[in-house]
Amino acid sequence: MRYSKILGTGGYLPEKVLTNHDLEKMVDTTDEWIVTRTGIHQRHIAADDENAVTMAEQAGRVALEAAGLKPDDIDMIIVTSTTPHMVFPSTACLLQERFGISGCAAFDLNASACAGFMYGFSIADQFIRSGMIKHALVIGSEVMSRVVDWTDRSTCVLFGDGAGAVVLGPTAEPGVLSTHLHADGKHKDVLYLPLGNNRTPNLESVKMMGNQLFKLAVNILGDLFDETLEANQMQKSDIDWLVPHQANIRIIQAMAKKLELPLDRVVTTLDKQSNTSSASIPLALDEAIRDGRIQRGQLLLMEGFGGGLAWGSALVRY
Repeated sequence: MRYSKILGTGGYLPEKVLTNHDLEKMVDTTDEWIVTRTGIHQRHIAADDENAVTMAEQAGRVALEAAGLKPDDIDMIIVTSTTPHMVFPSTACLLQERFGISGCAAFDLNASACAGFMYGFSIADQFIRSGMIKHALVIGSEVMSRVVDWTDRSTCVLFGDGAGAVVLGPTAEPGVLSTHLHADGKHKDVLYLPLGNNRTPNLESVKMMGNQLFKLAVNILGDLFDETLEANQMQKSDIDWLVPHQANIRIIQAMAKKLELPLDRVVTTLDKQSNTSSASIPLALDEAIRDGRIQRGQLLLMEGFGGGLAWGSALVRY
């Protein structure tokens, strides 16, 4: 059998930080209101000369260095983003040019925003398992600050900018044990980002039904955890770390309870990074690996959900 495993991770966060106290001066909200309902204290905001490509490059180079690889070792680049620099060429192709390489497969994946990274991770895993490629670079890169309504306190407090990257490569021993992907388009109105119009397709701002999304996420992810564990004939007690999408602290707490995991075994970056959409899982993974919490041989459960609705998970032996 041929498997894939995580060889290296990387992350990038813009220098500018926007705190809840800063937001108090911009919109009718308070630090207490935001923290109580979301768990967020601050978020990073991209500079005018930063975009999904520049941030993806920063995160990708760090991940390649961690993996001990050079850009021309990569056979496939997948960038997951709801906020690409251009409609086309893809962010992945623009990134490929920045890396000074050509010929390898490179494409963007918009798998309903926050679930995008899990979709990209699963696709890369399948290509490596099949033997079609050897190394894949999967990056979530988002400039969410440019697609939120900064007068809407229910949404603008939630999102931030950043990029997270993972390099996957082949292994004879199980690394990525399984991935699980799902979607249900009937919930399309719960979370979405519309275009302006057909002639001028400028993005408007994120629309969200928060209470409905929370209920759906808790139920959906609970079932997803059961499916993932059953597929691998494992128990909740086998999980060393939960690395969740950083959407809302209440959802994260509910998922920890579902898995019977103490919160100190759940990687949480929400407080200082907010929701960076498809970048949130690789950013959280990278932080926990670099600060020494996640060690080789440990079992990780990663999960993400987003507009569509779409959701996915991966069980990984790091």
